[in-house]
Amino acid sequence: MLSQLIAMMIFAIVGAVTPGPVNLIATSTAMNQGMRTALLYVTGASVAYALVVFLSGSLMHSITAALPKLQLVMQSLGSVFILYLAYKIFTAPAANMRTENDKLAGFWSGAVTQIINPKAWLVAISGVSLYVIGQHNQDWMLTSFTTISLFACLLGVGLWAALGRLLTNFLQNSTNQLQFNKVMAGLLAASVSMIWL
Repeated sequence: MLSQLIAMMIFAIVGAVTPGPVNLIATSTAMNQGMRTALLYVTGASVAYALVVFLSGSLMHSITAALPKLQLVMQSLGSVFILYLAYKIFTAPAANMRTENDKLAGFWSGAVTQIINPKAWLVAISGVSLYVIGQHNQDWMLTSFTTISLFACLLGVGLWAALGRLLTNFLQNSTNQLQFNKVMAGLLAASVSMIWL
């Protein structure tokens, strides 16, 4: 049980802290509109992500209850997808960290951006298939994963906002950005292996 919770935490933190549209907008918002507006955005994005995780888990729980043989298939597909994401992060080239979406700010903008973010849905579905589906107490595991995901998103996206200009400047250096991606990819891959042990 403890190893599953640790794996959930690693998975959720890596998913929340790796570069993506929500993180880049949070950084840009902090740089251009201040921390108060950025924190509203972070909160909206985090609450929305927890909702995405919960909805994904509820839907997948219903599907696997109706078709129990799908459990292993979903866990396997989730593992493959997460390893694919780890590979993509590991091999990703350095990118321009600045964004033109500076006008997106506030709680509702963060929530809407997260809900329409394909990365959020794919990561949530993959995480649920690994850490919730097929577990002894699926309802408790879904509640745990949703709660962990909420706090990980607050932490991860909040970190991007809090570090704002500092992190952006650090990651503008392509060597730093590539090293950051490799560490995040390794942690993401490790989170998958822990669930199968």
